[in-house]
Amino acid sequence: SFCFFSSRSSGKLTAPLGCLVSRQKHTLPDLPYDYGALEPHINAEIMQLHHSKHHATYVNNLNVAEEKYKEALAKGDVTAQVSLQPALKFNGGGHINHTIFWTNLSPNGGGEPKGELMEAIKRDFGSFANFKEKLTAVSVGVQGSGWGWLGYNKEQGRLQIAACANQDPLQGTTGLIPLLGIDVWEHAYYLQYKNVRPDYLKAIWNVINWENVSSRYATCKK
Repeated sequence: SFCFFSSRSSGKLTAPLGCLVSRQKHTLPDLPYDYGALEPHINAEIMQLHHSKHHATYVNNLNVAEEKYKEALAKGDVTAQVSLQPALKFNGGGHINHTIFWTNLSPNGGGEPKGELMEAIKRDFGSFANFKEKLTAVSVGVQGSGWGWLGYNKEQGRLQIAACANQDPLQGTTGLIPLLGIDVWEHAYYLQYKNVRPDYLKAIWNVINWENVSSRYATCKK
């Protein structure tokens, strides 16, 4: 947390050094399975590059941006704070999104969800087949790079499908609580599926970890 006082002489917001609480740096989370565990649906080379290179880069760049932001806060430099927002959004979103994505996948995944989540899907989309078709279509339709999401609208108490551009995090940009994210950046599939994104999307349903998605749904309903 940060606290500030206003300097009468300069009119700037400044932070006493003792107020800048030291923070833990973000780290790359371990995968809950081996790089090759999702084959043949997502191959080991993609998983290794995606996790150890792409996600790691978001983590490193987020730490750098936060350090610069901390310095800007200490100096009361609002211009620098504003200029750092895109880097925080992109790298912070990349870290948030991928941390969810790895847990949304499982070598024991696929099939259909059970219990409350399945009831909610039927209530809000008519059937599981309809839901699957809609999320696939939204994900295929993302222009350039981005994500397809199943999210929970807490205010309305219902499930919603949304697409986010680039690494925009779902909750931070739409208010929806993320339950299931599908990464449609080319680095998530190109080595295996080339430019045929629909083939990748057809395959990924075989490794969706419905236990994880259900657990997220149960947590956000509390």
